[in-house]
Amino acid sequence: MQLLFFTLISIMFLAILTGNSLIVVITTTDPVLHTPMSYFLKNLALTEICYSLSVVPKMLAILLEERKNISFTACALQLNCIILFVTCECFLLGAMAYDWQAAICHPLHYATMMNRDCCFKMAIGSCLSGVPVALGFTMWLFTLPFCEKHSHFFCDVSPVLKLVCADTALFELLIFIAIVVIMMIPFSLTVISYLHIIHTVLQISLAVGQRRAFSTCAAHLVVVTVFYSTTGIIHLQPKSSISSNMKKMASLSYTVVTPMLNPIIYSLKNQEVKQSLRRCIDRCLLRKQMAFFSPSR
Repeated sequence: MQLLFFTLISIMFLAILTGNSLIVVITTTDPVLHTPMSYFLKNLALTEICYSLSVVPKMLAILLEERKNISFTACALQLNCIILFVTCECFLLGAMAYDWQAAICHPLHYATMMNRDCCFKMAIGSCLSGVPVALGFTMWLFTLPFCEKHSHFFCDVSPVLKLVCADTALFELLIFIAIVVIMMIPFSLTVISYLHIIHTVLQISLAVGQRRAFSTCAAHLVVVTVFYSTTGIIHLQPKSSISSNMKKMASLSYTVVTPMLNPIIYSLKNQEVKQSLRRCIDRCLLRKQMAFFSPSR
């Protein structure tokens, strides 16, 4: 069973690195994709890569080891990265929702509203938003006394808290409040943005125009739904309402499955990304043909 898990997670890990790296490459090299939405998509792909690199390699090593333990130093570093990158992804998804709202609801002012400076500040703000939370809670948690070593897939907050010998009521209350705030701010922005989008799209008289407008943000909506449903199961459910095995499967879902699905969803739903992928593949094939037929020196 462990070998099966190792093989599946390894394949998904390679898919994460390949798919998200491809998104980064095409959004950087293709001038057609030098847009605010592609800029946020590139940052989201980079976040997924960093998040997976901070979790999956150690997870694979634990699956191969006889003793399923992780050192407290490695656990603290991993937990810090998890909080940082998950928070960054939350706010990036909110920024992408606002970008869709600006594009659909205010097309004439879109270039002004989402200029390069604004996009850069939103991306940097999303990336830095999790730094104080990650450092603060990780340092606080790992100053508490532990009764035993960690034996979970990876170092998330809930399984680590079970190993603490001291009273963690205050910590659990504050981390729950922090998680709610971190999730609700971008989630509220996303909901408000989509309410404006729906209101604007419904005013379009042609059904074809309505379908086209909705299809442009369908990929983002799918990613938001998958992300918030999995993270909500893990962090917002009461302790007794969900089993330990279910939490492990949900943890595996948003650790490996969600980062793997994101580039696939955006590639299938976004016409510009699909066209850019075709152009990239065509350029690669053309270079190979030219290299093959060129006379050797």
